[in-house]
Amino acid sequence: MGHDWILDVLTDLKTFARANGMPSLATQLDDASLVAQVEIASLAEGNGIGLLGKRAAVGRADRAVGIR
Repeated sequence: MGHDWILDVLTDLKTFARANGMPSLATQLDDASLVAQVEIASLAEGNGIGLLGKRAAVGRADRAVGIR
């Protein structure tokens, strides 16, 4: 099954958010989907580096949450 299931979950959450008047959440879920796609592709290539490269760490944020 791999990691692709998370993309379906994020799509379902985004659909729910849009249908229930939560456009900011839907936008954030769009961003999360892109991050998930990049990281899944990175894992498939065998390097497992992800979006932030080797600097990635649990709890790390390179920008303020909610800032676009």
